[in-house]
Amino acid sequence: MSKTDPRQLICELCRQFYTQGWVSGTGGGISIKEGDRVYMAPSGVQKERLQPEDLFVLDGSGKVLEAPAGNLSACAPLFFNAFDIRGAGAVMHSHSINALMATLISGDEFRVTHLEMMKGIAGHGYHDELVVPIIENTAHEHDLADSMGEAIRAYPKAFAVLVRRHGVYVWGKDWAEAKRHAECYDYLFEAAVKMRQLGVDASVPPVERAEAAQ
Repeated sequence: MSKTDPRQLICELCRQFYTQGWVSGTGGGISIKEGDRVYMAPSGVQKERLQPEDLFVLDGSGKVLEAPAGNLSACAPLFFNAFDIRGAGAVMHSHSINALMATLISGDEFRVTHLEMMKGIAGHGYHDELVVPIIENTAHEHDLADSMGEAIRAYPKAFAVLVRRHGVYVWGKDWAEAKRHAECYDYLFEAAVKMRQLGVDASVPPVERAEAAQ
């Protein structure tokens, strides 16, 4: 099995994400689309122990083609939102504490500007404003599908949707871009929370902050 095989990649990425605290306690997951096949980590399993044979394989409409032991991810309809609406090639769901905390300091949107790591998000530069929509959590993951779909359509420049008191969904054109986006967004979430603790609003440009302080 090659290192670019979607099954192998998902297992490797889940192990990396576990060490970052993004998929602990069997939470979170990742899905990769290749051609007309979608590969997806199952629900309720230790993500750092996944093996290639544990993964589900679906077609482009969401029909299960290969079903190992275990349950299809409850994230499946949310992953397909990014595949279908944004043409994503990979989607990851993180239970990062940074993502959760970012939703607690924000209203319906997470906003930051003038932070270097914004440049890691496609279509964004240092002087831009980066905006991520926030949707409200539900008791069951699949019930988030409609509100997530609405948020994706309403924010075409965003590559993520935050779920309040829960985590974040992040995507990219392929697994490498999705991974980069996930890492950069997580950095920005953490930075904004820590800046708030220092009394600095990460959504306000430095010049405006300096003038306000005078």
